[in-house]
Amino acid sequence: MRTGLYAIIAIIAIVIVILLATRKSSEPQSVATLYDYADIVEKGVLRAALEYNSISMFVKGDTLAGFDYELIEAFARDHGLQVAIMPEMSFYKRMKDLSAGAFDIVANEIPAVSSFKDSLLLTTPIVLKKEVLVQRKATSPTDSLFVKSHLSLAKRTLHVVKGSPSILRIRNLGDEIADTIYINEVEKYGPEQLIAMVAHGDIDYAVCDEGIARAAADSMPQIDISTDISFTQFYSWAVGKHSPVLRDSLNAWLERFKPTQAYKDIYQRYYGTKGTSN
Repeated sequence: MRTGLYAIIAIIAIVIVILLATRKSSEPQSVATLYDYADIVEKGVLRAALEYNSISMFVKGDTLAGFDYELIEAFARDHGLQVAIMPEMSFYKRMKDLSAGAFDIVANEIPAVSSFKDSLLLTTPIVLKKEVLVQRKATSPTDSLFVKSHLSLAKRTLHVVKGSPSILRIRNLGDEIADTIYINEVEKYGPEQLIAMVAHGDIDYAVCDEGIARAAADSMPQIDISTDISFTQFYSWAVGKHSPVLRDSLNAWLERFKPTQAYKDIYQRYYGTKGTSN
């Protein structure tokens, strides 16, 4: 069963790469250049990095869909731009390549209280959400693997995507319970793959975004996501320190767009009651 699961993951990755390559084949290839808004307008293309998952961006039929995908497309459309979607599963690489100018924006939410504030420019908050612990449901009242409270996290190993902002929260949680919580940073997989690994017994615990976890729980009833790791907090998009005007343009647009019915419709399609708009 696990072999089949990994095969499906590989096929999905191949499909999206082919689809995006075909869709953007007529556009100029990205180079590591530090652009701000005026440069982006001049070339007419906004380079946006997105993670492939069931909330942010995914293949639906013969096209792309997703909360962040629809939102960045709406911004580009309102500003007369095309979007060059650049799929990147590694959170760490998205942050690193953004600072280096490989793309103009990371259109995946980052906690507004993140330490990345020192190296990146975060937009006005887009959604309110939190990180949760993903584990398998208890098999009995005395199941020693099942974590019932934060105190039970002591000496456990939590798997997270490499560079994830949740790492700082987990470390703080260790201080709060006065014990060690081990962290394994995984570079190869995204949050949905980690959830699948928990569901099928390859690992015992993962930490990821609540919205993604809830979507996965619909098809993986053996997982439990009832234990919060972080508080509910604001999440934003990010641009490089070299793009203050782009950040200002995004902020101005978000302030206008978020009160509209168009935004509410996009939010409802992907979050519904799974998150909180602000």
